[in-house]
Amino acid sequence: MQETVLILGARGRFGLATARAFCDAGWRVVGQTRPGAKAPAEAADDARMQRVGIDLHDLPAIAAAAKGASVVVHALNPAYTDNAWHAQVLPMMDGAIAITRALGATLMLPGNVYNFGTGMPGVLREDTPQAASTVKGQLRVEMEQRLQRAAEDGAATVRGIVIRAGDFFGSGRGTWFDTTLVKNIRKGVFTYPGPRDVPTPWAYLPDLARTFVAVAAQRGRLQPFEVLHFAGRQISAHQWLDTLKPVAIAQGWVKPGSQLKLNRLPWPIIRLGALVNPIWRALLEMRYLWETPHALANSKLTALIGPEPHTALPQAVRFALEDLGMSNANSVGESDAPTFAGLKR
Repeated sequence: MQETVLILGARGRFGLATARAFCDAGWRVVGQTRPGAKAPAEAADDARMQRVGIDLHDLPAIAAAAKGASVVVHALNPAYTDNAWHAQVLPMMDGAIAITRALGATLMLPGNVYNFGTGMPGVLREDTPQAASTVKGQLRVEMEQRLQRAAEDGAATVRGIVIRAGDFFGSGRGTWFDTTLVKNIRKGVFTYPGPRDVPTPWAYLPDLARTFVAVAAQRGRLQPFEVLHFAGRQISAHQWLDTLKPVAIAQGWVKPGSQLKLNRLPWPIIRLGALVNPIWRALLEMRYLWETPHALANSKLTALIGPEPHTALPQAVRFALEDLGMSNANSVGESDAPTFAGLKR
C-alpha cells in the first residue's frame, strides 16, 4: 500500500528536494506551504506533489489534507536573521509536533552541528555531549529536546527522528555554496570563509533527501526518538578548488594551465557590518565552524540503511552549478561583494 508523507515547508530547497526523493520512491507526497506562496520556478514541472497552501497553525486543515500520513518532514526554516529565526523557530517546532501528533505519525527533523558549540571534538557522534555556545545552537538543542519529550511522553502518538548533517549544497540557492563559495567563480574567483586546509562536513542535498526516504522506510526498527548522523563528505578549500578547477576550465572561466583565484571572506568588514546588520552578526558568531575541523560519524545510520546515498563530488558539483543556472551566457554583471540574503545552514 502506498504510504503518505507530509512535507512542512515544501517550497524551500530542502523541502523540495525531500519531496522529490519521496515521490521517486513511490510515496504520496503532500507539500504544505504558506497560503498564497507560489511554487518556485524549478518546481513548476513537478506535478507529483500535492501542494496545499495552509497556515502551519491551522491544525485541522493540515491534518485533513494529509490524512493517512505516516511520516512528517520538518522542512520549515525562518529567515536567517536574529529577530525572525529566534522568534519563529520554536513555535514552528511546536506546530510540527502538534500536526504529527494529530496524524499519529513520525516527525523527521534535519539537524545541524550548531548544537556542539566552539569546543566540539573533531568527530561528532550521536552521543557527543552538546554544549551550544550560540543562541542559534541553544535553540537547535531545544528543538530536538522538544521532539524527544513529545516522543517519550508515553502517549505513543509521536515518534521522532533527527538526521544531523553539515552544510548543504545542490538543489538551488540559499547556502554558503552559492552565496559565497562559487558566487564569482565565473570570474575565476573562489571565495572561502575559513582556513584553506580545515575540512568540514558537507551534504549534497539530493543525497541527504534520499537518506530521509531510506530512514523513513526503516522507521519501524527505531526507538520512539532517535538521532542519526549523515556523514556526507569532508571538504577543505583545497579539495573544493581541485574539484571546481576542471569545471571552470571547461566553462572557460579560467584558462587551461591557470588556477582559480582563492579569496578569503572579508571577516574584518563583516565584523564592522555586524554592528548594524543582523545577518552579518549571525554569520560572525558562527565563524568558529570554519576554523574547527569536524566530521559526523555515521555508523549508526549505515547500520540501519546500509551505505549512505553518495553522488561523486565532481558530479555533485556539476549538478549543483547547473541548478544555479551558471553558464557563460549569464556570467556578466555580478558584484564582487559577498551576499548572504536567505542563507541557510
